[in-house]
Amino acid sequence: MKVIAMIPARYSASRFPGKLMKDLAGKPVILRTYEAALQTNLFDEVYIVTDSDIIFKTIENAGGNAIMSKKEHECGSDRIAEAVENIDVDVVINIQGDEPFIDTVSLSKLIDVFINDTNKEVDLASLKVHITNIEDIKNPNNVKVITDINNMAIYFSRSVIPYHRDTSINVKYFKHKGVYAFRKQALLDFYNTPMTPLEAAEKIEAIRYQEIGKKIKMVETDVEAVGIDTPEDLEKAIKFLNS
Repeated sequence: MKVIAMIPARYSASRFPGKLMKDLAGKPVILRTYEAALQTNLFDEVYIVTDSDIIFKTIENAGGNAIMSKKEHECGSDRIAEAVENIDVDVVINIQGDEPFIDTVSLSKLIDVFINDTNKEVDLASLKVHITNIEDIKNPNNVKVITDINNMAIYFSRSVIPYHRDTSINVKYFKHKGVYAFRKQALLDFYNTPMTPLEAAEKIEAIRYQEIGKKIKMVETDVEAVGIDTPEDLEKAIKFLNS
């Protein structure tokens, strides 16, 4: 089974423009992420896929694999699908470009889903983390996911799901972490399908996979991603690396 990592890397970012090229202890953030993905030793190949000349050249000049995205894309899945269309691969792992501190254990668990899926019943695997803080549960920026007894995703929502009507029942809430592992065909089917109604309403790309009949296996993790979304996050990351 050939497994590759794809790191979508857009230069523009609404909250922190150009963040992927900001200096992180002597190297740009995106190069740190690329090198961290290589160092996991989980992947046959690691690629950056970008719409930015400067990011493309930065990775190529460092001896890395970079693919220039040809089109504007609505989401990371579209950008990755375009990039892998002509690559011989079985499973593709999506790594966030602004998360240089890679959670190797969780990524390994995602790959294990496909190793153990001998009947090829799973189209995607993704991560969920248990949340207990009521503000986190209510926050629409946190996508929640509910699953069946086999940890297959039933639905994703920005609303509170499930609704806790019977308070005598113990209910757990899980936040969806946007790290995906895809079979190649699932990616291509997503790419070739227009945005679906529920996806458009919730602005959650995972829902399109469900609306076109793809099966998503959720893997629980207790590791929260350390992303760089603000200048303050970058300062914390610099201190962490320097220590």
